[in-house]
Amino acid sequence: MPKSRLVHKFMRFTGHLRYVLGPANSSPLDHEMTPQNKVLLASQQAAAAQFVVLKRVDGSSYLVARDPQDQSLR
Repeated sequence: MPKSRLVHKFMRFTGHLRYVLGPANSSPLDHEMTPQNKVLLASQQAAAAQFVVLKRVDGSSYLVARDPQDQSLR
């Protein structure tokens, strides 16, 4: 029988720890957003608004800039 690799032993050990101790991060979801998070969210929404998602007939999708004259990403 081949020896187990150290990585497999470590993953098995951490799996047992997660089973006993629970997930590593458990934060409440009902807290208020910080001002920094609000600014970050607004900037990400503005960046996402620059593109349109187009779908092909085969079901795949791709992004196209809303402004065809914008050459900033090319």
